[in-house]
Amino acid sequence: MANTAPPPADILPAHILTWVTERVAYYLECPPTDIAPDRALTAYGFDSVFALALCGDVEDEYGLEVDPTLAWDHPTVAAIAARLAELLAEGAAA
Repeated sequence: MANTAPPPADILPAHILTWVTERVAYYLECPPTDIAPDRALTAYGFDSVFALALCGDVEDEYGLEVDPTLAWDHPTVAAIAARLAELLAEGAAA
């Protein structure tokens, strides 16, 4: 069985982790420093409206179309950043 846990936040591309953190903080109306990369977004009150808006932001920023379930399938900032890094790497390799 494959390990599906995201990599530790300190080895993710910093710009992606920072961007996701800033977007989440924007929606939650709090400073980015209040967002822990490995804490579940639902613990902050992140809801489906924010999740859908984040998907639109991902498309605008990175040109990636992601499933509207992105935040539920990857429920932390670190997990979302890892998924985006993976998709960007796949796109670059193609």
